[in-house]
Amino acid sequence: MNPTASQRTGDALILRVEAMLFAAGKPLTVHELCTALGTQDFREVQRVIKHLQRNYSSRVTALEVRRAGEGWAVQVRPEYLPVAHQVASSDIPQRTLRTLALVAYHQPVRQSLLVKMLGDSAYEEVQRLRELGFIRASPRGATLELTTTSKFPEYFGLEAGDRKRIKELLEKKLGVPASSLERGDTPEEEPSGSPGNPSDTASSAPASDGKVSEGALPSSS
Repeated sequence: MNPTASQRTGDALILRVEAMLFAAGKPLTVHELCTALGTQDFREVQRVIKHLQRNYSSRVTALEVRRAGEGWAVQVRPEYLPVAHQVASSDIPQRTLRTLALVAYHQPVRQSLLVKMLGDSAYEEVQRLRELGFIRASPRGATLELTTTSKFPEYFGLEAGDRKRIKELLEKKLGVPASSLERGDTPEEEPSGSPGNPSDTASSAPASDGKVSEGALPSSS
């Protein structure tokens, strides 16, 4: 039986959405897909995404269609991440990715705890991640409380609250031992206004624009 015109149109839309999700290099929202497709039929695009999700899950493939933050992406299944990461490149330094993943795993987490885990270089990495838009920082006593922004799930293709997959990322790609994640490290309670760690207090003093001042960062040496 020859496909009808509507079937051909539907198949073409499925293939176009699949191509966009694959080629984008980042998760795309339904709105972004509709804009690129030149359509206002949000429900039809959502239907296509669900169709692709079922299609990928029912066949033998290392890929999946998965929600990431507010968007959708064609990405590697978790069990194939180790082999994929062997050849994948990143434009963000490894130590910065490690700091970001640790924030995501422990969030909300105090900067003072990261310093205990990573050393003084944590100050520089936190500043870099804030400038890149991956984390936000809020004053908490004599330090900063850190959480990830929506850019984290968009970059890694996973939910910010998915601690199991974040743990896999830390262990398999970034070389963080599982023992260091499960040792019960928690930030010590610091009364508001307490001196705390002098260097941590200096780094948490907000600049006029609400960001940590570069000049306040201690040397990572």
